[in-house]
Amino acid sequence: MKNVVLLGSTGSIGTSTIKVAEDLPDQIRLVGMAAGNNIELLIEQGRKHQPAALSINDPAKAEALRQAFGPTTKIHAGPEGLLKLATMDGADVVLIAIVGTAGLQPALAAIRAGKDIAVASKEILVMAGEIVMREARQHGVKVLAVDSEHSAIFQCLDGKPAGSVRRLMLTASGGPFRSRTEWPKERFAEITVERALRHPSWVMGRKITIDSATLFNKGLEMIEARWLFDIGMDRVSVLVHPQSVVHSMVEFVDGSILAQLSTPDMCLPIQYALTYPERRASGRVQTDFARLGSLTFEEPDEERFPALALARQAGEAGGTLPAVLNAANEIAVDAFVNRQINFPAIPDLVRQTMMAHRRIENPTLEQILEADAWARREAANAARSVH
Repeated sequence: MKNVVLLGSTGSIGTSTIKVAEDLPDQIRLVGMAAGNNIELLIEQGRKHQPAALSINDPAKAEALRQAFGPTTKIHAGPEGLLKLATMDGADVVLIAIVGTAGLQPALAAIRAGKDIAVASKEILVMAGEIVMREARQHGVKVLAVDSEHSAIFQCLDGKPAGSVRRLMLTASGGPFRSRTEWPKERFAEITVERALRHPSWVMGRKITIDSATLFNKGLEMIEARWLFDIGMDRVSVLVHPQSVVHSMVEFVDGSILAQLSTPDMCLPIQYALTYPERRASGRVQTDFARLGSLTFEEPDEERFPALALARQAGEAGGTLPAVLNAANEIAVDAFVNRQINFPAIPDLVRQTMMAHRRIENPTLEQILEADAWARREAANAARSVH
């Protein structure tokens, strides 16, 4: 039995995690659950799973939780609530599925409390991968991948040393604008928010869906893979695979390539992270290759999708630049969704912010957080100046 704390229980990863817990009631117990502001769903989840503690982002809503659950359930709120849940006595794994940078401090708190962490929030390792992985080694805890791509690589590596790897190949669906003929670069200014939110393969939250449309999600995953698997950025690549069946591949130094395949379903990588190193039976994922027919691959178009080059630049430079890339992208996506800027302005705004930044090498956590805050201000000012 794994006692699991779930941070971000009402989002797409959180609700999939709850499905996995319901599939394996003898293997997984949800002992703590935190949500942003969807208190109605959190109450429903809490009543069903009876965790020892709940947390809500908005402190004003905490009283409603207390009234709903009474004194037997500990109720927390705000950033402090996430830290309380991340360090709960008796928790084995803390699954972090919070969008944005809010998961970084809980991740570090969980590691320092001796908890394994399962990471669904790319920002944690993009911003502070060196610090997070160093702390995990020092405290003897695991950092488990939840993203389907990183889970695939984790499964293919199966403990093999980084020296045996020639390169990691992260697969990308290509997003809704993959077709060069239908969506040449000249048409990108026409892309609406509604069109960008229609992903061809996955149903995800708003931020990650826009990131998939720009390929910033793949750029962030490149940096995340660099830290998770102790691999240089020069050995991390991206391959467009529209069917989203091959979730990623590892090429070894002898030329052999291993891949992990399945029909798209986030329950699979979540379950593997929570039951690792075991595999448990599940009927959720059924893959019929005869029906799929063919699997195709192509190089990403970096001229139309400059996010990949920006991410590689940030990952290779290191220091505070990945945090700046990540923060500027969050602000740019928000500005696009709120119709302040158009679609091609997203990478332009990120590039502009990166160019204005004075990178700090080997930063402390405080310096990373300062760079994050600076980038948000800089990008927000730049977004306001766009007409």
